Amino acid sequence: MTVIDGAGGGGWRAPAMGVSLAELHGSIALPRQGGVWRKALAFAGPGFVVSVGYMDPGNWATDLAGGSAFGYTLLSVVLLSNLMAMLLQALSARLGIATGRDLAQACRDSYPAPVTTMLWVLCEVAICACDLAEVIGTAIGLKLLFGLPILLGVCLTALDVFVILLLQRHGFRHLEAFVISLIALVAAGFLFEIALAHPAIADVAAGLLPRAEIITDPSMLYIAIGILGATVMPHNLYLHSSIVQTRRFAKTPQGRREALRFAVADSNFALATAFFINAAILIIAAAAFHQNGRTDVAEIQDAHHLLGPLLGAPAAGIVFALALLAAGQNSLVTATLAGQVVMEGFLDLRMPVWLRRLITRAIAIVPAIVVTAMSGEKGLAHLLILSQVILSLQLPFAVIPLVAITRSRAKMGALASPAWLTGLAAFVAAVILAANVKMLLDLI
Repeated sequence: MTVIDGAGGGGWRAPAMGVSLAELHGSIALPRQGGVWRKALAFAGPGFVVSVGYMDPGNWATDLAGGSAFGYTLLSVVLLSNLMAMLLQALSARLGIATGRDLAQACRDSYPAPVTTMLWVLCEVAICACDLAEVIGTAIGLKLLFGLPILLGVCLTALDVFVILLLQRHGFRHLEAFVISLIALVAAGFLFEIALAHPAIADVAAGLLPRAEIITDPSMLYIAIGILGATVMPHNLYLHSSIVQTRRFAKTPQGRREALRFAVADSNFALATAFFINAAILIIAAAAFHQNGRTDVAEIQDAHHLLGPLLGAPAAGIVFALALLAAGQNSLVTATLAGQVVMEGFLDLRMPVWLRRLITRAIAIVPAIVVTAMSGEKGLAHLLILSQVILSLQLPFAVIPLVAITRSRAKMGALASPAWLTGLAAFVAAVILAANVKMLLDLI
């Protein structure tokens, strides 16, 4: 078994165990020579794999509802949520690079067995809930493009496990290239949609500034909290701390610091791309729906049917559905990887790669098939909301351990979070916790 080579000290409850995603760990060599850009390109990739969770169908639903109901007002919420995500993902990368552990392994080595078991169960539930939104989005995309029944589309999403196995057989770089290609497809689609929508630039800029009415208007606050809850995905924190270790960086203080700088830059650039896509969805909904008096568009299917006529271009609906399919498939791929990280990290469970993939995929897709079969197409919007509620319940159980562990010098060594970073992260965690509690109370 490969042993973790971490930088931390003796602050762990258990000795170092196997590395995270052993078949991928340290599989990507870094250039020994060359300029900054060459090294940056070598480190680029994990941030984009993680960023797809920030542009999944759950985000689409909340952004569409916010843009159609309130115009550009909630753009500031999209921006602030994305900044919070950048901070938390940077902490996740810091953990993986400093300790050689992913967040699941770090939790197992930091807390008693009952706490670890609870965290694992909650995380598996969150992955199922997240996959529910991805599966629904992919199935809707297949129906809009090819007319496939929703249930058949849900079943077809199980094939993504074979896509992952095929890509990983040729190296993690191929998986990253696949993900980045789909992100580029989604971004290009929304550039096309924005060009057709002709949004008012001054109104877009004004929407980036927070307004008091977001807090005072209950209906606006509800959607704003939904946007926040759909933005920061708990499984991304586990995943990022693992896949930053696919780079074979020098296990020295200088090598770790350099790896952290490039990993954070990669993550921030990828999340900036995710911000553009989320903002684009809201902007298009504001320009196409809100300004035409359609303030009630919240269903993805309705948006697809209305975009073509309102924008005067039949291709708009097709591009929208194609981008939805790409976003849903991307999120399914990364959620499956996250499931493997969580299962291995919390349980130290070792089994053949293909079997792990099938198990983690089944844990997520079986509930989605059952619930979709029982509720039918009319219940899809409710399922999307339900998935975000479950995610909001689990999120603090990932964020709080992450902040607590990364502040520990005994565990993190020289890369422990400084006081200002810990304080800022704790504030973000408190905001997320308060926002999600408020959302749950409103729903109840």
